[in-house]
Amino acid sequence: MVKKVTEGITISVETFYQPDYSNPIGSEFMFAYRITIENNNTFPIKLLRRHWYIIDSNGTHREVEGEGVVGVQPLLAPGETYQYVSGSNLRTEIGKMYGTYQMENQLDKKVFEVRIPEFQMVVPFKLN
Repeated sequence: MVKKVTEGITISVETFYQPDYSNPIGSEFMFAYRITIENNNTFPIKLLRRHWYIIDSNGTHREVEGEGVVGVQPLLAPGETYQYVSGSNLRTEIGKMYGTYQMENQLDKKVFEVRIPEFQMVVPFKLN
């Protein structure tokens, strides 16, 4: 698990290789990741947008942006956590992701950026 704190928000990431949804012969490797967002501030926040950078070990770079996460824009009260699971496919056995969330302070409506820590996605047989 990797963790990063930005602007009072803790982002934790765990990754899981998905062999049943992968096709190594066809260079298709599917990974799931579980994100936990913890609001350590004294004010409520709303996650407005996400911006991901996805990099395969062959140098291929992709960017994904959009509103919210998994179809929602979660609202977190002070001390509250929100967790979701999503996924990404790679064309290689090793890759990485990182990015940002755009958050809004629900008291003063100020928008700020929270960093998502870089995390590795590695097919287990590559770890021996």
